[in-house]
Amino acid sequence: MIERAPFGRTGHHSRRTIFGAATLSRVTQEEADRALELLLQHDIDHIDVAASYGDAELRIAPWLARLGRDRFFVATKTGKRTYAEARDEIRLSLQRIGTDHVDLIQLHNLVAEDEWETAFGRDGALRAAVEARDAGLARFIGVTGHGITVARQHRRSLERFPFDSVLFPYNFTQMHGQYAADAEALIALCEQRGVAMQTIKAITLGP
Repeated sequence: MIERAPFGRTGHHSRRTIFGAATLSRVTQEEADRALELLLQHDIDHIDVAASYGDAELRIAPWLARLGRDRFFVATKTGKRTYAEARDEIRLSLQRIGTDHVDLIQLHNLVAEDEWETAFGRDGALRAAVEARDAGLARFIGVTGHGITVARQHRRSLERFPFDSVLFPYNFTQMHGQYAADAEALIALCEQRGVAMQTIKAITLGP
């Protein structure tokens, strides 16, 4: 069985392997349900989905209805950068997933400088995420990203707001040079502050 580990300071213990539901973006419900059987077989209860993942949010909704909302730690993401757009997308995600709350709402792929500034602005997406958390629509707030500058940008994000989690690529091809240095600095900061770390693209052709 895959071991569990604390998901940062949240109090939740996730399996070290979580389910990235992007793979459900273009499948039938029958195909999605076959994936569920694998999750149950290995007792994987942390699902990471996003508003931009096609039909994925719709595909996991029957799982929650069938097995109970508390059976899974559900994380979704908004890729919108303004307050109003992110607020509306978060609400739509809840409708699509069929739940009154998610465990984790994440600002999706927040790396580009102009988008970063917008999201952290007075009428930015972060405001919508905080509002959702305070209203009980989400328990925790995270930030995700891709590319070779994401680790550095996540450190900047953590200096601006106490995110509960970060998600970033890390694999053998990146364990050298500037990215490795940035990633190690991010890891050290997360460990110091109790921020949950999720790594992606362990097997990949690029960053």
